[in-house]
Amino acid sequence: MRRALWLAGVLVALVALNVALPRLLNPYLFQIVVLCGINVILAVSLNLVNGFTGQFSIGHAGFMALGAYGSAMFSLHVGQGWVAALEAGHVPGVVAEGFALLLALLVGGLLSALAGYLVGLPSLRLRGDYLAIVTLGFGEIIRVIITNVDAVGASRGLPGIPGWVNFFWVGLGVAAVIFLSLNLARSTHGRALFAIRDDEVAAEALGVDTTSYKVLAFVLGAFFAGVAGGLFAHYLSYLNPNSFTFLKSIEVIAMVVLGGLGSVSGAVLAAIVLTLLPEVLRPVKDYRMVLYSFMLIVLMITRPQGLLGNRELSLTWLTRRRRRAGAPSA
Repeated sequence: MRRALWLAGVLVALVALNVALPRLLNPYLFQIVVLCGINVILAVSLNLVNGFTGQFSIGHAGFMALGAYGSAMFSLHVGQGWVAALEAGHVPGVVAEGFALLLALLVGGLLSALAGYLVGLPSLRLRGDYLAIVTLGFGEIIRVIITNVDAVGASRGLPGIPGWVNFFWVGLGVAAVIFLSLNLARSTHGRALFAIRDDEVAAEALGVDTTSYKVLAFVLGAFFAGVAGGLFAHYLSYLNPNSFTFLKSIEVIAMVVLGGLGSVSGAVLAAIVLTLLPEVLRPVKDYRMVLYSFMLIVLMITRPQGLLGNRELSLTWLTRRRRRAGAPSA
């Protein structure tokens, strides 16, 4: 009952914000809010791999690209026809577009998850730098293939994607990935993932199937990266291979590390901060990226464990902190 009430409350809040935000914010600020949500999905999904299991994957942009192009091609060649047929059958346009978008996101997510499984099964037997090199190579292979395939626009990009995404769908994706990550962390499977992160050899000695659990985290992370890519495609209505370069993967890794490895709340907070920071620094023009890099260096020197470390924000944690702050010193 409690979970049902939480779900109903989240849906009502998303519907209310979906109506209110476009009226309260100008298009520029609203786009930044939507991009914050998409980056939150990317950061929390990568946290399943880099934070929960302690692996080092730097190919997340490749999974995002697969999800973006897969969902976009589905919408262009199948989804639009279904929407037209449903509307001809007197189905409301919002319902028809929502149905087609949901299927497109599932197609993009499953395509990325399949790629994650095919890449992860052999490569996750590797560790450390070797795994990073494999995932980096995968991400670049995907980008190069997309750049040279005319069917998806090649280097010209892919225009004309239906703009079906609004704040409701991005917020729903954020809620889904956070809900899954928090429940996974509190389950027996989550404890197995954390055991692998802390000491993989000891986890194997205790009977944990380390390869299967690492592949599980890799597939889940790839699925939500694909969903984020689908949301990105259907919000901007245009895709270009340059949006999914190696630097995009580094950006998402910075969010995970800055927030605190293993902390879902930290990944959310860091994703929002690192999305807003370049925009806040935009008035300084040529020095914007210099200041951005300098601030990252200062944050990592002063908080090497990340903004939240391995802690999670909750009402209980905040209440406990307030009590400690108000307690008299000995």
